Amino acid sequence: MATIRELQERYQDLTEGLEAEPETAIDPTCLLSFDYDYPGQDSEVVIDTDEFTAVCPWTRLPDVGTLTVSYVPDRSCIELKSLKYYLLSYRDVGIVQEHAANRILNDRAAACLPLRMKVTLDYKIRGGLHTTVTAAYAKP
Repeated sequence: MATIRELQERYQDLTEGLEAEPETAIDPTCLLSFDYDYPGQDSEVVIDTDEFTAVCPWTRLPDVGTLTVSYVPDRSCIELKSLKYYLLSYRDVGIVQEHAANRILNDRAAACLPLRMKVTLDYKIRGGLHTTVTAAYAKP
């Protein structure tokens, strides 16, 4: 049976080997959109996935959560396959939840220029704490 001190030393060894990619590894160039045939109609589109993953920049352990993107298109819509590839680029990136939600919002809004958009990132409970971050955009 290991002592507390031995476990602490082993824990330190575990964290030293884990790597995290920098935020520059996120690839917004893969985001595509297509023409929206009903401009002027206030249709809300909601996309969600419970497979969003990134890495805690401090512990380098995976963070897993549900991502919801809701938006009202102006002239273009989000192409879903490209969104999936974009979200996969977060998988090994060390980024905090607050920054990830805002980065996704900014990249998505730039790619499809919606009338309004909201991104909600709801992480699974970790360390007994549950957090949800919501970021919003409205076309000027």
